[in-house]
Amino acid sequence: MLKIACAQLDYIIGDFEGNTEQIINSIIKAKHEGADLVCFSELAICGYPPRDFLEFDDFIDRSNASIEKILAYTNDIGVILGAPIKNPDVEGKDLFNAALFIYQNKIQFTYHKTLLPTYDIFDEYRYFEPGKTFDIFEFKGYKIAITICEDIWNIGNDNPLYTICPMDEIINHSPDFMVNLSASPFSYTQREERLRILKENANKYQLPIFYINQCGAQTELIFDGGSIVMNTNGSVYDEMTYFTPSINVYDVKEVLGGNSNIMPKTFLKIEKIHDALVMGVKSYFDKLSLSKAMVGLSGGIDSAVTLAITARALGHENTHAVLMPGPFSSDHSVEDAISLSEKLNVSYDIIPIESVYESYLHLLKPVFGNRPFDITEENIQARIRGMILMAMSNKFGYIVLNTSNKSEAAVGYGTLYGDMCGGLSVIGDLYKTEVYELANFMNTEKIIIPINTIEKPPSAELRPDQFDSDSLPDYDILDQILFLYIEKRKGPEEIAKLGFDRELVRKVLRLVNMNEFKRYQTAPVLRVSPKAFGIGRRMPIVGKYLS
Repeated sequence: MLKIACAQLDYIIGDFEGNTEQIINSIIKAKHEGADLVCFSELAICGYPPRDFLEFDDFIDRSNASIEKILAYTNDIGVILGAPIKNPDVEGKDLFNAALFIYQNKIQFTYHKTLLPTYDIFDEYRYFEPGKTFDIFEFKGYKIAITICEDIWNIGNDNPLYTICPMDEIINHSPDFMVNLSASPFSYTQREERLRILKENANKYQLPIFYINQCGAQTELIFDGGSIVMNTNGSVYDEMTYFTPSINVYDVKEVLGGNSNIMPKTFLKIEKIHDALVMGVKSYFDKLSLSKAMVGLSGGIDSAVTLAITARALGHENTHAVLMPGPFSSDHSVEDAISLSEKLNVSYDIIPIESVYESYLHLLKPVFGNRPFDITEENIQARIRGMILMAMSNKFGYIVLNTSNKSEAAVGYGTLYGDMCGGLSVIGDLYKTEVYELANFMNTEKIIIPINTIEKPPSAELRPDQFDSDSLPDYDILDQILFLYIEKRKGPEEIAKLGFDRELVRKVLRLVNMNEFKRYQTAPVLRVSPKAFGIGRRMPIVGKYLS
């Protein structure tokens, strides 16, 4: 009999003491629950993704020292652990992304990750040498195959990024089951893709799979957990919790028998996004030892949703709102902002900016002369608000959260050093239509976001009778065009052929390209889509494409 514990944990990159303590505590717990083998996720020892920390010898030395500490707890239990290890060969990269099998206080077997993703948010070939050996090991009468994350994603060797499928080689050793250590970032489509890939692997190789994913966020990247045990026939034996650390123990004989066949959980797209954002905000603050957040609350939908997410993540007592009505703010916007703050039970300040705005106009009058009101005066208001938020952040230790959505960020409908300021962009990967969808979802059980905030036409309220539709197409149209360009990477003619006005498409795409410089200077964006602004989308600031 062999019992396997899957340890789905939340790591902090470079926190070797904390990560090691978590791992050791999980080993002890797994022993207590009768497990013979406990498995952790990819690069668990140092946290994923460590990025250029991997270039520091001290970082690798501390990783190795942590492994030495863990060895002492493996005299009577096996451990499969992800860690960076040095490549002894002079040729090639200095490191391997490795999985270590540890037992009886020593490393018994090592597997090197073969497929190193270098696309979108991934850049593993920058640091790691791909593995070239495909062995298995035996433990308690079972032959066990280990793979690491991407290694199982080239099923059928049909991914043009790679020239080998590791399991096609490993299967020649006739393993009894596979353990896959993963650090698979969340997007609202990723869970279904994972299930599909795991099912295809189980069916092709006729092997059960123990898939261990990490959870918790690392700045903009969110890891949702959801570790899976899959039967030989490709059905889900068990699916672990999402967005929560946990340890489950499984009897391999029962998994091999394939008797249990649960139905995979069902989640709404917007429910997954909601849970991911809440965890993303909480994890960002916890891992930086921060506690209090502040949101500039306008009475509009974006700041309302941001405040509600923040209150759920950090607690109402750690969330503060600042209302900064200006010369063009409507009474109902102020009333909506107050209503939301009171519903959420968060503290708030009201700081009118009209007198400060008039002072700026007076100060600049000799320079501006009689030039007419334009975007300059609009941006002054936004920057006054940004300055107030940052002043309060400095004085009281609040972290300002950015409230820009993906639609506005895409076309530059925001003011640098004004409403685009903040330490973290909470809804920056949600199109405006998705922000409305999230607001309605959050109102499912009881009204949190004021109905008027949801129903009124969106407006920045920076000039008289201003509406977003004055400058932008309706969001129902705009968001479709943006999605096709950003997520689907379609060009202007391809998009136009799908039924959109050709000139409108070119205008929107030009705006996206022209405003790349703004996105380079803004806060990291919590990633919930397959293609978010930030590290996964690398565009030049200076270029002529659609300029």
